[in-house]
Amino acid sequence: MRTKSIEATIEDAASPETRLSRALGPLQLTLMGIGVTIGAGIFVLTGTAAANYAGPSIAVSYAIGALASALVALCYMEFASTVPVAGSAYTFAYVSLGELVAWLIGWDLILDMTMGAGAVASGWSQYVTDFLATFGIHIPASVSGPDAAVNVPAVLVILVLTAVLASGVRTTSRINTAMTVVKLAAIVVFLAIGVTHVDTANWSPFIPASQPVGDDGDMWQQPLLGWAGLGADATFGMAGILTGGAIVFGAYSGFDIMASNAEEAKRPQRTLPIALLSTVAVCAVLYVAVALTVTGMQHYTKLDNAAPITGALKAAGADWAVRIVGIGAICGLTTVVMIMLLGQSRVFLAMSRDRLLPEWFSHVHPVTRSPRRITWTLGLLVAFMTAVLPIGDLAELGNIGMLTSFIVVCAGVVHLRRSRPDLRRGFRTPWVPVVPAVAVLLCLLLVGNLPLITWARFLVWMAAGLLIYLCWGRRHSKVATGELASGATPREAGERAKEEAGEREAGGRAPSSAS
Repeated sequence: MRTKSIEATIEDAASPETRLSRALGPLQLTLMGIGVTIGAGIFVLTGTAAANYAGPSIAVSYAIGALASALVALCYMEFASTVPVAGSAYTFAYVSLGELVAWLIGWDLILDMTMGAGAVASGWSQYVTDFLATFGIHIPASVSGPDAAVNVPAVLVILVLTAVLASGVRTTSRINTAMTVVKLAAIVVFLAIGVTHVDTANWSPFIPASQPVGDDGDMWQQPLLGWAGLGADATFGMAGILTGGAIVFGAYSGFDIMASNAEEAKRPQRTLPIALLSTVAVCAVLYVAVALTVTGMQHYTKLDNAAPITGALKAAGADWAVRIVGIGAICGLTTVVMIMLLGQSRVFLAMSRDRLLPEWFSHVHPVTRSPRRITWTLGLLVAFMTAVLPIGDLAELGNIGMLTSFIVVCAGVVHLRRSRPDLRRGFRTPWVPVVPAVAVLLCLLLVGNLPLITWARFLVWMAAGLLIYLCWGRRHSKVATGELASGATPREAGERAKEEAGEREAGGRAPSSAS
């Protein structure tokens, strides 16, 4: 339960060897949030979630996800504006709930962003394949389809984007801005064309009749709550809406990744709240609009593929628009993969700074100010996971990791309000503890509707993380080795950090005054 003080956390972030560059303003950070948020949800998961779980009512699933995201974002804004350093939920947990919780959440975030980036890269591969096919260029399904032994295009795009990230956040931001503009333009084109091809018969029934799952004896596909007898053991109907909400909730993960880039934001106390709220609002409207349009253009039973948007345009006979929207989808999914890899590297950086992971990873390149060692290590890991796991498994594993981190952040806000009431906060979450409590309940409802197999894989991953912590982090962390005030309260640790900083400053002035 030992915590790291906020003051010491900020001081560590300012170290010349591991310091990142503050280069992102409100517009850049908002576009980065939209860039990572608008992508998989619209271009990939809308079709699979509608076909397998919710039908046309996937639009309701998106609305539920938006409500939960808005409440969680309010909690993130308080933490991110108060502790504006890399690490997102990991850092927030360390300064509020303690080292063990922080480690587990950091390990959980690696799963979230690794699986999420892999899922989007798989969807990117499908869109590129369909786009090239319009020019008569056909990539063999054996190397690019969902049944391929190795999805070569997905692996290649991850490696290329890893190289871009290694070049620095300024380059990353410029590329993201350009691609996000193209992506938003393509979505507007799709909506303009799609509404003219909507057949309201495809919305009937809007909420398909509930169907039991597991009739084939596969209990692992049941939602956790249904398996435990606490909810409906079914797909479609209300249970399907909730399961769909749990799956597409990952589409709102942008604000979580934006928080992990807090250390690179100019004037974070002002920039982060503006960017977070803007991202959730814009994305919620676009998600619901696209979900209604695509399920109106094509019956939901025909949307179970990795490229539902261009598929719906083809079915409507708007072949000329496929290329336009295809370019937007490719750009959109590219930015999602890129920013998820960026956020993932910042969480890993924060963990290695604290020596919960080897400190070797925390080195930042002196010119680009990017953590190249971490970036390439995680890029290669994501490429490997993408090569061996199908898109559905990747998406569900990413979402359970993200929902877990959201719950911890909401709980951390309440705890820190009580333990550090004197702390200066750049933004204060309204109606605490009501807002965090409602956010936690919504997250629990969504995560409880994920399949049992996803929970089993998640628990195996977390067990492996706990083992690593017990063998390495528990003994090697800076708090454990006494470099921070082990066992001290956050205030005591902060006072010690300030005293040490003052001593170093006084020592640095001594030679000057003597001379």
